[in-house]
Amino acid sequence: MFTGLVEGQGTVRQIASLPVGMRLSIAPDAGCFPVSEIALGDSISICGCCLTVVEINCEMLDFEAGDETLSKTNLGQLRIGSRVNLERSLAANARLGGHFVQGHVDGVATVSKVTRTGDWIEMWFTAAVEQHRLLVSKGSVAIDGISLTVVNVTAERFSVALIPHTLHVTTLGSVDVGDVLNIENDILGKYVDQLLARRFADGLISLSPQTATSLGTQLNAESPPPQ
Repeated sequence: MFTGLVEGQGTVRQIASLPVGMRLSIAPDAGCFPVSEIALGDSISICGCCLTVVEINCEMLDFEAGDETLSKTNLGQLRIGSRVNLERSLAANARLGGHFVQGHVDGVATVSKVTRTGDWIEMWFTAAVEQHRLLVSKGSVAIDGISLTVVNVTAERFSVALIPHTLHVTTLGSVDVGDVLNIENDILGKYVDQLLARRFADGLISLSPQTATSLGTQLNAESPPPQ
């Protein structure tokens, strides 16, 4: 479990293909957590994806990502020199400054618009329907492992507001239109969605035509589309 408060960044130093995935060697920056504090088997969030430390070599940490992970995340797009967000798993006695992030990436979202206002950035994303429908304005979402608050949700896109600190300490400061980032929906929304879907399927919940129409209208309501 993570909080989505990135501790620092790291650089991909080596990439090796495996029969069922790939192996990554990542060197955390000097300002990130010390490698000396990491043990084999520890869980580290790599751009929002929970991976296990399989080897420690000097100042580098090695991880292995399987085909399922590569199919759901942007890790397969990493290259030597790529920058990644890093966060250690949450300690039981630590403050929860972001929101509960599992490190189980649901899919990817594509950056569709970047608007700069002074030192701030408003960033718009397009995600698959499966992820987009679980987003709510002022709700939580993890983008590349970063806990963020959703600002607006339209029928096809959603936006977040990025403060200078976030842009400085994470990879979002160098993101541009067309880039593909990992997205993890809020765990509470996913559980509620699954429970309601099962109850509707089992006929345990029914809606009158008037209520269904009203609910559908609310769910389909759009904010003004970004220019």
